[in-house]
Amino acid sequence: MQKLMTRKISTVALAGALAAGLALAAAAPPAGAQTDEETQRGLERFRQMLREDPWANPALLDADRGELLWTTAAGPKNATLEDCDLGLGPGVVDGAFAQLPRYFEDAGRVMDVETRILWCMQELQGVDVAAYVKRPHPSGGQPVKDVGAIATWVANRSEGEPFAPVLDDAAGRATVAMGEALFNRRSGPFDFSCATCHSASGQRIRLQELPHLSQPEEAQVAIAEWPAYRVSSTHVMTMQHRMYDCYWQMRMPQLEMGSEASVALIAYLVDKAAGGEIAAPGIKR
Repeated sequence: MQKLMTRKISTVALAGALAAGLALAAAAPPAGAQTDEETQRGLERFRQMLREDPWANPALLDADRGELLWTTAAGPKNATLEDCDLGLGPGVVDGAFAQLPRYFEDAGRVMDVETRILWCMQELQGVDVAAYVKRPHPSGGQPVKDVGAIATWVANRSEGEPFAPVLDDAAGRATVAMGEALFNRRSGPFDFSCATCHSASGQRIRLQELPHLSQPEEAQVAIAEWPAYRVSSTHVMTMQHRMYDCYWQMRMPQLEMGSEASVALIAYLVDKAAGGEIAAPGIKR
């Protein structure tokens, strides 16, 4: 079993990668001479340098913390999460993330990894999840919260495996259909939908590419890296947090963690990403 803090970030390596990446992305040619494609290639090379150095991803520290949280007794029942069933049987973690979201008979609904962890915390440990759901995501510069850390560890234990969500039953199909409807539905004061930004290839906001998430080839790459360390906010962001943040950017009503809507959106995206190789936790801008 990995122990907390077994992985130590090499600040020298990270600083070197950052400097090299910035030089590649921003340097040298006269103003206007560097094309968008060249800039994007430089940024992608910078990200690849970080991916190739196993000590340069701060999210791995949160994965270690998540493992410790999984095995530490907590809550009113003073219990661990080691009997939590993520779909492959109580306590089985390896490969479980690759088959989520899925329908859980004991809960009577489809769940993604974070919703299932939250359910296990409530059922096994007696944690007041209503209190947790009020503020489940970190602010900028703050570490990812407990559920997110556990989810990062669980996701990392499926690294290299293909996404194979179990969504071919009636409940799964209905959840994916709901997610597709929400993905394409325009609403809110800006009349935006998820598809406004993610329904065509080659779009971007500033230097950030916007993947065409309804296309499996692009969804497989984009979705496979979540949870991910966000350099801009210096913390891990999970898929539930990503959905929450997108709704916030569209000025939509707050998307509650673990709600049917949040799980449906994730189920739709993972269904599109089926077959893609999991590379979590990733590193994002």
